[in-house]
Parts: sequence; C-alpha cells; structure tokens
Amino acid sequence: MNKKVLVFKTGYTEFLDGNQNSRIVSMGDVLRTTCLLPKFKENQYHLTWVTSEEAKPLLAKNPLIDRLLPFDLMTTLQLESEEFDKIVNLEKIPGICALSDKVRARKSRHGFTFNSQTGEAEALDNASEVFTISNNPHDKKNNKRTFQSLLYELLGEEFNGEEYVLGYKPKTTECYDLGLNTNVGSKWPSKAWPIENWGKLEEILGNSVSISRQDKQCNKVLHDLHSYIDWINSCKTLISNDSLGLHVALALKKNVIGLFGPTSANEIYFYNRGNAVLPQNILPCIPCFNYKCDLDKSCMEDINPKQVAEACKDYLGQ
Repeated sequence: MNKKVLVFKTGYTEFLDGNQNSRIVSMGDVLRTTCLLPKFKENQYHLTWVTSEEAKPLLAKNPLIDRLLPFDLMTTLQLESEEFDKIVNLEKIPGICALSDKVRARKSRHGFTFNSQTGEAEALDNASEVFTISNNPHDKKNNKRTFQSLLYELLGEEFNGEEYVLGYKPKTTECYDLGLNTNVGSKWPSKAWPIENWGKLEEILGNSVSISRQDKQCNKVLHDLHSYIDWINSCKTLISNDSLGLHVALALKKNVIGLFGPTSANEIYFYNRGNAVLPQNILPCIPCFNYKCDLDKSCMEDINPKQVAEACKDYLGQ
C-alpha cells in the first residue's frame, strides 16, 4: 500500500489568521490548501482529508483525495485507531490539535500541535514562521510571502507553482467576457467593495464587453456552491473581492482581478493570470485585517471604478 498522509483542514481557522475559532468556515482557505495535493500525489501518498461539513462539497470527488472524512465523533474514534506516515494539521483550534496529536504518525508531523499545559495551539518546527505571522499584527502586515510558499515551507518543501485542484467539474462554458463577483462572506464584511462602485464599473465597461454580476444571479447561484462554480466558469475574466470566488476562478484558470484593502494582496499567488488592485490612498492602517472597519470611510471605498476598469483592459483585449 502507498504511504499514508492525513490532512486536517476544516476552514474553522485560517492558515494566516490569528488563533481564533469563529466556526464560520473559510471556504477560500480550504480551496487554496489544495495546492498541496499535486505534491502528495507526486510522492505517491494515499491521502485522507478531514474537513467540515460545509467544505465537503468543495472537496468532494477530488481525484487527488483518496478519502474525505467529516470532522465528527465517528471520524475521531476511527482516526485514534489508525496510523499514518505523515500527519499535517492546518487548524489552530485546540481540540483539533489535540485529536491530531493522538493519531499515530510513523514518520512526521507538520503544522500545529496542542500544548497540554496552556490548553492552546502552538507551532511544530517548520510552522513557526506561519504561527508568528498569524499572531503578530506587525509581522502579518509586513509579510511579503504568499500563502502557498509558506504552506509548502511548513512541509519542508519548496513551492513550484502547484495549482489548486477542484473536484467538481463545471457544467457551463464561457459565455461572458467578464464576471463581477460582488459578494463577500459573513466573516469578513470589510472586504466588500461598495455596491455602487460595481454599478459604476458596469457602466464604464458595459458597452464594450459582455458582463455577468453575481448579485443579479438566481438564488441557486447565490446559495449552492456547485451552481456558483458553474457561474464563475461561464466568465472568461473575474473581478472579485478577496473571497472564495477569487480562489475558485484561479482554480478554473480564469483571469482574475482582485480588489484588496483590509487584507494583504501579497499573500495571493495569481499563477500569472491576474493582479491586485489596491486603494488609491494607501492609509497607514492598510492592511488592518479587521473584520469591520472603524473609520468613517473604509479603504475599499478608495478603489476607483476607473482604476479597476484600467486594470482589466489587458485581459479583455482592449
């Protein structure tokens, strides 16, 4: 039998966010972790992935995941009686760390572990830089390394452009030049670009390209993950807040323009298929990594629609 690797990634915590447990699943964080899958398969690992119920549709039928398990009591009881060659825990929730520590690893452990004295998560050897960036606002703000390079370093490997891997195969074909991914999740409302700016952008570009807006889609697209992926796949280029849609578009090998203010564009690796647009007025607090803005005018309001239109010209053939 192939070597066995066990991955814990539920999305309950974010890889480069502080030691929190919101229980609001970060789907984008789960998806971009799939860049590890090509490396595991290259090294001929049989891969078991433990995830949240919410993230299961994102990982289901992934050809590089041999076994997808829910994070529940039955999985816990099963794993405590199994043995793996390598265990990779990418969650900083103390309970998940404690479970990961109880599963037998024949050769190596990576990521985060449980400190039985403090009752908190802490970093294993190669995860120390990630843990420092996550918990130190100054280091996080000044970090220039991408999510992928830090993730690979945690495994003692080098990132060489490995792509995200989606299991779901979209049923649509490209029929729009441009998709406007307007919505953000409930966890990070500060990431949202004002809705009126999306309207102004549509006015600027609408006469020259075909456009589809996320917020004008049917309820199925707005609430069903696979229908949402189908919608993104129908667009050649996507303009998006820093959200799940941005990562889905990268996984589908679309051109992507990302709008960033409270979060760091430096963490995003665009695979040479896109770029980031930042506020015209770079305030000292950017990026603040706050879920809600405390200012009268948020930094996202300082991204001008004309600025965004100019940024996507190369991808629209204009």
